[in-house]
Amino acid sequence: MDALKQGADALFILLGAIMVLAMHAGFAFLELGTVRRKNQVNALVKILVDFSVSTVVYFLVGYSVAYGTTFLVDAATLAERNGYDLVKFFFLLTFAAAIPAIVSGGIAERARFYPQLIATAVIVGFIYPFYEGIAWNQHFGFQAWLKATTGAEFHDFAGSVVVHAVGGWIALPAVLLLGARANRYKKDGAVSAHPPSSIPFLALGAWVLCVGWFGFNVMSAQTIDKVSGLVAVNSLMAMVGGTLPALWLGKNDPGFVHNGPLAGLVAVCAGSDLMHPLGALVVGGIAGALFVYMFTLTQNKWRVDDVLGVWPLHGLCGTWGGIAAGIFGSTSLGGLGGVSLLAQVLGTLMGVVWAVCTSAVLYGLLKHFIGLRLSQEEEFEGADMTIHKINSSPEHETSW
Repeated sequence: MDALKQGADALFILLGAIMVLAMHAGFAFLELGTVRRKNQVNALVKILVDFSVSTVVYFLVGYSVAYGTTFLVDAATLAERNGYDLVKFFFLLTFAAAIPAIVSGGIAERARFYPQLIATAVIVGFIYPFYEGIAWNQHFGFQAWLKATTGAEFHDFAGSVVVHAVGGWIALPAVLLLGARANRYKKDGAVSAHPPSSIPFLALGAWVLCVGWFGFNVMSAQTIDKVSGLVAVNSLMAMVGGTLPALWLGKNDPGFVHNGPLAGLVAVCAGSDLMHPLGALVVGGIAGALFVYMFTLTQNKWRVDDVLGVWPLHGLCGTWGGIAAGIFGSTSLGGLGGVSLLAQVLGTLMGVVWAVCTSAVLYGLLKHFIGLRLSQEEEFEGADMTIHKINSSPEHETSW
């Protein structure tokens, strides 16, 4: 029975890893459909290259930072328990690689390619796994201190904060240091519209993400005996909960409609194993409304050119999700309990502060010593043109 259980667990988490791996295609097509046509091919190239860099770095460094486990041992050791430790790495890698995929959407269309690959290596090798180890592996006694102080640990079942808020808040300093796309904001106060180049591709990306998210959330149980249908239905309710307010507040805009379910799913990750389905519906609804309002505010009023709105979508909705787990996970609102609102606030705040500070240092250093932004000529040509020219014109660096 032990051998059968080990095999079932390995298969279970492997299927989850494959589903979350598919979400990276969703990231690519969501960006492809949102950016201008001249940058579409680039959106596909960079997600794959980012994932490849993330895999190597997380295998060699990042996973060890988070969990203290090295894979630099013989194959016989790695094959123990049906290779469960390896497929667990694969599963958690897909989470880690989501961070640069999130950042990619914010800095699209004007950032240089290779400096961002350096940033990807640092983010996946250290910045993300450092906080991952604190939240999910008891590092530095932070969780023990929270439990002693508030009566509960910081709870983030599937990464509203660990993955999404951290990714969104890492993206914000990068977007600010990079600056807006050329001619996006006029001196007279006008805003140049850059409408999505392909609503069908944008919608495809959103749907791929939504389907893969059930692996992201449900398989976060990591062993088959801990799987819960509550997580699946809560994910579903948050998904539709995010869609409907986005439809209404976004005034039927298809871009908002297809990002609404993503906002809801981001927010429900943390407490998807605790909430009542009606609580998940409310959490998703608030997230969908938050995304529409804050995307509009940042783009039009604050003049922050976050192309895909990754800070409001992942940063703010992920922050809301971490806090919401402490509200709607409580027994008084139909949840399973075992959470503390204060612990959720403190754990979420720590993730946000860590992400912002480390990102500001990382991208500040890259901007100072290497440079983050394309030349004006390259930006007007488009990222795809520089990809096509890379072999024949070495002076044209592939762009983001």
